[in-house]
Amino acid sequence: MSIRAIIVGVGSAISDRNYGSSAAIQTANGLVLIDCPDSVLRALRDASAKCGIPLDPMSITDILVTHLHGDHVNGLEILGWKRWIAHQSGRGAKPTIHAVESVARRLWERLAPAMDQNGHAQLSDYFGLNILVEGVPTSIAGLQVETRLAEHLIPCSGFRISRGGATLGWSGDTRFSPSHIDWLSSADVIVHETSESRVHTPISCLNALAPELRRKMRLIHMEDNFDQAVTDIVPLTEGEVLDVVASTR
Repeated sequence: MSIRAIIVGVGSAISDRNYGSSAAIQTANGLVLIDCPDSVLRALRDASAKCGIPLDPMSITDILVTHLHGDHVNGLEILGWKRWIAHQSGRGAKPTIHAVESVARRLWERLAPAMDQNGHAQLSDYFGLNILVEGVPTSIAGLQVETRLAEHLIPCSGFRISRGGATLGWSGDTRFSPSHIDWLSSADVIVHETSESRVHTPISCLNALAPELRRKMRLIHMEDNFDQAVTDIVPLTEGEVLDVVASTR
């Protein structure tokens, strides 16, 4: 059994060309989002148009949140309102957000100014919430999800997402961290961020990794001036279908 992830966004926070880094994983019951960027409804529509796979925001059951920078969570506001309006009419269940405690405890602080309905609403009116714990696998929509804290300006985590022997690694935003890459290395495909910043991972650091690791790595969170010619690691594109299958080890 494979994992099918449709890439929704590949850009860095300052990209004016691409959506923020994100993906939608197909499951038997709907979609699991990894992060929820700005203009998420349009991002889903555009990715769907490119790959031919329907990405209906009403079919999102779960959202894995790496951290609270806007390019990763600004879309929660509009998605939350859309699903809240539908829920008031008896259409659809609330999606569940999954995040580590250090991210989750400030989530409503982040959303409340736009969503608290003058003090009459709270996070649970829009989303369910599940706290992920490092080292404790969690079952989410038929996927097994493990998390690990990354090294960033604010609390952030990466994910290993498994189903039927296949594993997708997702770095989250992180400084270059050999220990984080080592944790991700058991995955069949590793989606790793790259940006030329002290709080992100420069491509030169990834280029220095072993060839067998680079071969199963894909790049995301790229700046608009990223030069693909400087690396043999394959960059992802928006609307790309990433099928992750178990490798022979």
